[in-house]
Amino acid sequence: MPRLSRWYIRAGLVHFLLGFTVGALMLANKGVPFYPAAWRWLPVHIELLFMGWVVELTLGVAFWIMPRFWRKPRRGNETGAWLAFLFLNVGIWMVVAGSLWPLTSWGKTAVFGGRLLEAAAAVAFAVHIWQRIVPRNFIPPAHKQ
Repeated sequence: MPRLSRWYIRAGLVHFLLGFTVGALMLANKGVPFYPAAWRWLPVHIELLFMGWVVELTLGVAFWIMPRFWRKPRRGNETGAWLAFLFLNVGIWMVVAGSLWPLTSWGKTAVFGGRLLEAAAAVAFAVHIWQRIVPRNFIPPAHKQ
């Protein structure tokens, strides 16, 4: 498994653990109220589980199994996929931080900026994967003579 896939999957599992913990605390608060504002964490719970776990795990597996070139570098230029990893994780944490203060201008700006970074991650990953979809006999430009 490529190193970048391992990073994606590990980060996804960390987000899963954090999202599961937030959800468990909200559920426990429903049974035995100990923090009246616990439901304000619902957007954080959703962000961590959807964007942090599902999307990140999906991108990690997609990077691993999408078509590869026959010669090295097998996955082409990985810069776009690494940028997608960076943009996605920074975007997730900006949305999480902004979701904790949703009524402030800073919170709204952080959520908007985080969503822009998540969209940029999707574009960067799509550009990287698009370059890997080539005919079977394709020779990467670095190997043409």
